[in-house]
Amino acid sequence: MKIVIVGGVAGGASAAARARRLSEDADIVVLERGEYVSFANCGLPYHIGGTIPLRQSLILKTPQEFKARFNIDVRVRHEVMSVEPAQKTVTVKNLATGEIYTETWDRLLLSTGAAPVIPPIPGVAEPGVFSLRSISDMDAILAWIAERSVSHATLVGGGFIGLEVMEALTERGIRVTLLEMGEQVMAPVDPEMASALHQEIREHGVDLRLKTALKQVSRTADGLSVELSSGDALRTDMVLMAIGVKPESRLAVEAGIVSGKRGGIQVNANMQTSFPDIYAVGDAVETPDLVFGEPALLPLAGPANRQGRIAADNMLDRHSQYRGSQGTAICKVFSLSIGSCGASEKQLKAHGARYEKVYVHGADRASYYPGATMMSLKLLFDPISGAILGAQCSGKNGVDKRIDVLAVAQRAGLSVTDLEHLELTYAPPFNSARDLVNQAGMVASNVINGDTAICHAGEIVTMDTERQCLVDIRSPGELAQFGEYPNALAIPVDELRSHLDSLPRDKEILIGCQSGLRGHVVLRILQAHGFRARNLSGGYKTWRAVVQAMNV
Repeated sequence: MKIVIVGGVAGGASAAARARRLSEDADIVVLERGEYVSFANCGLPYHIGGTIPLRQSLILKTPQEFKARFNIDVRVRHEVMSVEPAQKTVTVKNLATGEIYTETWDRLLLSTGAAPVIPPIPGVAEPGVFSLRSISDMDAILAWIAERSVSHATLVGGGFIGLEVMEALTERGIRVTLLEMGEQVMAPVDPEMASALHQEIREHGVDLRLKTALKQVSRTADGLSVELSSGDALRTDMVLMAIGVKPESRLAVEAGIVSGKRGGIQVNANMQTSFPDIYAVGDAVETPDLVFGEPALLPLAGPANRQGRIAADNMLDRHSQYRGSQGTAICKVFSLSIGSCGASEKQLKAHGARYEKVYVHGADRASYYPGATMMSLKLLFDPISGAILGAQCSGKNGVDKRIDVLAVAQRAGLSVTDLEHLELTYAPPFNSARDLVNQAGMVASNVINGDTAICHAGEIVTMDTERQCLVDIRSPGELAQFGEYPNALAIPVDELRSHLDSLPRDKEILIGCQSGLRGHVVLRILQAHGFRARNLSGGYKTWRAVVQAMNV
C-alpha cells in the first residue's frame, strides 16, 4: 500500500503519523510545497508579538524527524502540479531543482489548505503589503518591521488573524489602524457580544474603523498610503491583509473531483472525495455543519487534525467517520477572550430557524475570591425541544471552560434542561457553586417550562410606552454608577411590594435590572399580583451591549 499525502500541517501531518501507527508496511510519502511540513500556524502572531520568543518553537516536526520516528518520506518544496485519478499518479515539481517527475499512489490524500483572500484592490502587490499563513510570511513581516523601523501598521479584516496580529503589533509598540468592512469584528459571534471587544480594542489605542473598506494602496516617498471607503487616506508603514481565506481546491477541480456549494472539496463522512481512493481533509474541504446539516467551510486546526486521523483510518480500511463541525473557537484580544460554538443568532435568523436566547452574567470564580472577573454568556436553543443551538461567551478568564463544556453538551445531544444538572468543579479559586453554564441552563429551563417570561434588549429600544412600562429595579447607587434605562420607572427591588399600586395594570411591565437575576424575582412577585410582566434577559449589561452594537 502506497499513500501519497499532498500538504502537511494539521491535516496532512496528522494523517501521515496516524497511517504509520496503523501500518508499519505502508509506503508513505508527504509532498509539501512550502519549506515546513509541520508547524504551528496558529502561533505565528504570538511570535510576531514576542509572547513566543523562539521561532524554532513553532516548528513541530522536521522531515528528518518524520523519517527517524515514523519512517515517512517527507519532501518539502515539492509542489504537486496535477493529479491523474485514472492513472493513480501525481505530477510533482521539485522547487529547489526544477525537476518534474511522476509519483504513483494507491491512496491519495489532499491536504492543500486554504489561501488568503486578496481582493483585486490597486496596490496590494506593493512591497510592504503582507498576508500571514506560513512561517515564511511571518519571517517577511518581522524582517520588514526590523528593516523599516515600522511605527504604524494598517490591518485589513477583524477576524482571528487580524485581531491576533493587531494585539501582537500593539504589544511591540506599533500603532495600529484596524479596518473592518462589516459592523463588527469577530464575525462568528453576534454584534452585542462583539461590542465588548470594540471597547477593549479602542482602550488599547487601536484606531478601529468599522464599516470601512480598503480601496487602494499607493507608494509614497515616506512609505505607503491607504485610501479608505470613507474617503480618508492614511500614511502607514505596512499593510496586512486578513480578510479571510478560501479553499485551495485547484488540484481537485482540475482532476475532476466534485466540488461543494461553498467552493471546497466535497467529501463524505469517511473523508472520501468523488473518487473513492482520493481523500481530502482540512481547510480545503466542506463538512456538514452540526446544527443545520449543511456543507460548511471551517478553517480550524482542530477539525483538520481529526479529519486527518479519520482519513488515515479509512485509507487503511479501518472504518471511521467524521461527525460534523461545530465551529468551536476562541480568540484572545488583549485582556479579553471571546469564544463560541454552534450557530450564531445571525445564522439562525438567516436559516429561518426556530430559536430562543438567554443571557447570563457572572464571575469566573467565587465573586468574593480575589481576582474574580465577570463573564457574559449567550445561550441559543430550540424553545420546544431544548436542543442547544449555539453559545457565545466573553470575559477576561474562564471563557474557554464554559464554551468547552457547552460544546461537549451540544455534541452529546444534551438539552438546555440538562445543563443545570451538570456537576462541575467548585472551589472559590476556580468557580462558584453554581457555574455560569448551570445558570444559563436554569434560565433556559425556566423559559421552556413557562416559569419565566423574558423580553430582549431590542424590545426595550423599540418599546411602545402606550402599551408597556419599563421598571428599573436597581438601587440608586447602581443607577449612578452604571447609567439608566431610557423612560424607566425606578423602583428598587426591595421596595417593590410597597409600590405595587403605582404600577399601571393596563400595561405590560418590562423588568430591567443589572444582569437579569433579580428581575426574575420581581417577575414572580408581579405575576402573583396579577400583572402582565416580562423580565429583560441579561439586564442592563446586555441592553447596553446591544445599544453599543447598534451605534457602531
